[in-house]
Amino acid sequence: MSAEQKRRALITGASSGIGRAAALAFAKAGIDVALVSRSLDKLEAVREALEHTGVEAKAYVLDLGQISQVKEKIQAIALDFGDIDILVNNAGIAYTGSLSETPLCEWQQVINLNLTSVFQCITGILPLMRDRGRGTIINVASIAGKQPFPYWGVYNVSKAGLIALSQTLAQEERTYGIRVTTICPGAVNTEIWDTQTLNANLDRSKMLTAETVAQSILYTVVLPQQAVIDELIIMPSTGTL
Repeated sequence: MSAEQKRRALITGASSGIGRAAALAFAKAGIDVALVSRSLDKLEAVREALEHTGVEAKAYVLDLGQISQVKEKIQAIALDFGDIDILVNNAGIAYTGSLSETPLCEWQQVINLNLTSVFQCITGILPLMRDRGRGTIINVASIAGKQPFPYWGVYNVSKAGLIALSQTLAQEERTYGIRVTTICPGAVNTEIWDTQTLNANLDRSKMLTAETVAQSILYTVVLPQQAVIDELIIMPSTGTL
């Protein structure tokens, strides 16, 4: 890949799971990566894993839950790292519980991280992509946004909202040369299943791997500029768990 063709990506939630796997896949494809997450130690471990590939990788600590700061800090990252051609909005939180028993503060936390922070990241990067007349935005949603599951209420809603955000953005930005793809994976075996906000007993051995989803993300990126995958649903071969 020549210097003129060199691409640069920003990935949120890059310290683990799908984000980490996507960063590794991008680096192997020669794409420079800005790694964004809350944990500097984990980000540095990912950055070190990318060093041997020869791409540029930098770690940026950002708490996407601090909604009012996200847009400004994403703009600062883009200014420091250089032209961002690819934005992967991957960071998110899982949450289980009935709608009737979900406290408002926890509802807002999930919506803020899974949906509003994505909006803020997009609006931070979008003007730069418009100026160059190109860009690819990939939003990692979930099959739960299309097929709601009981006791996953606010998570279902946040991912359905993200799908709608992606579809609207795609229509508004295609004339500026900006491609938008929504990735809707089924269950993926990542650390998210170990978090305190999630209570589900599923067979993780039958889930998708983060690496499989990352390869799907990379595939949407390397398509010729005149082609776009609007939406990609990727499920475990055993079906919904």
